[in-house]
Amino acid sequence: MMDKYLRETEMLDYSNPIIQNLIQKKQWKKLDEFERIKEIYNFVRDDILFGYNEDDAICASKVLLDGYGQCNTKGTLFMALLRACQIPCRIHGFTIDKRLQKGAMTGLVYWSAPQNIFHSWVEIYFENQWIELEGFILDRTYLKKLQNQFPNCKGAFCGYGVAVKDFRNPTIDFNRNSTYIQSEGITQDFGVYDCPDDLLKEHHQQMSRLKGFAYRYIGRHFMNRNVRRVRQR
Repeated sequence: MMDKYLRETEMLDYSNPIIQNLIQKKQWKKLDEFERIKEIYNFVRDDILFGYNEDDAICASKVLLDGYGQCNTKGTLFMALLRACQIPCRIHGFTIDKRLQKGAMTGLVYWSAPQNIFHSWVEIYFENQWIELEGFILDRTYLKKLQNQFPNCKGAFCGYGVAVKDFRNPTIDFNRNSTYIQSEGITQDFGVYDCPDDLLKEHHQQMSRLKGFAYRYIGRHFMNRNVRRVRQR
């Protein structure tokens, strides 16, 4: 029954040497199941920086080479690493309100962005239950600098890639629990899929060819610049 949640796909290309070399270097397969999940989760959250790749549909090895990603792309890498280490996982698709991205998106980029932005999180099957993991999207350094930038915010926060009820204490650490960092911005639920390849066949970011071109070659670079500015403060 769990085999379909462990299979390799075009996007979850975990047999790629760059992924296999990472797993061997980290020695994740030698850990017990809980520690394996936790170490992979922390790696994707903090070693793969928050940032915007050229496309949601890039494969896991490309995300690893980029060294950065957002919800969908970091999720692809996370799933590939989990499956390569025999942790069953699936993907849950959504849309989020673009207000969540304000600050990372600014000016014309924000104005021209669709109101609803494609989003996903990863679900793992662990200890006989499905656990929802979204808190890996923002690296801890970026989140800490963002918290420092808004020292008077004690409750809910929406912007800069965050949508949570408790900005000072978001649930981003995995300890047999679900984790969230953007869930309060969800506007539509597409349900669960075995892999990102299947999800993207049915749902993806809705934008014109011109806007897609502008995002890939112009907009995302402005967004990554804004993210770097937060992280470097």
